[in-house]
Amino acid sequence: MRVDALGAPLLPRLLLEPTMSRTGMFDGAWWPHSNRIRVELPDLITALTAHLGPIARVGLDIVPWDDVPRTVMADGRLIRISWFASSDRTISITRGFQDHFLLLVIPPSTDARTASDAMTAAAAQHNHTAAGELLP
Repeated sequence: MRVDALGAPLLPRLLLEPTMSRTGMFDGAWWPHSNRIRVELPDLITALTAHLGPIARVGLDIVPWDDVPRTVMADGRLIRISWFASSDRTISITRGFQDHFLLLVIPPSTDARTASDAMTAAAAQHNHTAAGELLP
């Protein structure tokens, strides 16, 4: 686990739709601390595993990330990463066959107020607002 300058754990900034009803466009939102996916993704997978169960695969747009691998280790498991040319600020999480979750990805440089508003909207039950509207 990563730590901040004071030695406190640097936890993933993650907000999931509380009921997990999967009735909206997004199932939550993630605001990574950096564009370094090799560093950010294991902590995200650990947090998601605690809420959703084992994660099998992650799908993401390679454009906003530095050095995207084909796999990453998280919790002692090898997680496959699928690359997409453009996924409009999203990350797809797969638990199993036809069992996908979609998270809005907030760019790391986003100011706290905008990030908080977008995360709250993306994690709202029955949300149907596109990523481009949540993060202009």
